[in-house]
Amino acid sequence: MAMTDAQLERYSRHIILGEVGVKGQKKLLGAKVLIIGAGGLGAPAAMYLAAAGVGTIGIADADTVDLSNLQRQIIHATADVGKAKVKSAEETMRAMNPDVEVKTYQIFVNSTNIRELVREYDFVIDGTDNFPAKFLINDACVMEKKPFCHAGIIRFKGQLMTYIPGKGPCYRCVFKNPPPKDAVPTCKQAGVIGAMGGVIGSLQTMEAIKYIVGVGENLTGTLLTYDALKNDFHAVKLPKADGSCPVCGENPSITELIDYEQAACDLKSSH
Repeated sequence: MAMTDAQLERYSRHIILGEVGVKGQKKLLGAKVLIIGAGGLGAPAAMYLAAAGVGTIGIADADTVDLSNLQRQIIHATADVGKAKVKSAEETMRAMNPDVEVKTYQIFVNSTNIRELVREYDFVIDGTDNFPAKFLINDACVMEKKPFCHAGIIRFKGQLMTYIPGKGPCYRCVFKNPPPKDAVPTCKQAGVIGAMGGVIGSLQTMEAIKYIVGVGENLTGTLLTYDALKNDFHAVKLPKADGSCPVCGENPSITELIDYEQAACDLKSSH
């Protein structure tokens, strides 16, 4: 696949990087990334993936744009209030880069549809804001052997980790099971500084790009945390993959996906 003159110019700052070059940019143009959640994390992730020239970007979210979203969900504008988030996101991404194919899924992602959804993608970005969704995404990606990047933000803090099949612990290895309903406040209850979505969502995009191009080290076996008030990034080395993990272990006991009880911010919304 030969790149056009316009593409060579658009991606010139990638191409001059020895780690990327024309070969790496072609990998991005041929890649497929799915974002689940078009909110605080998914918004910057989608914009940077589109800008980078990732060829196919899927975005799944059942919600519509609310005025309270605009403090952090930068892919949406005031005129988009009331519009489906996936439609608003698609319009922004297409305007940014016509090279990109955007696939939208205005659905509640659940145990009945997620495996089929993730199956056609090379990498999954978890932009959801509740534990049931995160465990569902983890389990589906493990079952479908798909790499994904988990992230979470609340108040002035954020965290992320990446799962690559066969190369480290999955989310369930680390966090075991969802906490009881209402045991942990949601972003709606506790608040979140808007720029935190940009910091952590952009790092999720970087994880996807590194994986696709095949450069650097992913956050596999590492939980990266960020405290904005203290200006502190901290990399926490995680234990190795748990051989007794009920989903990625040697003898998995979870062979069917589970829809756990949703917290106040449900699967359709995202930070």
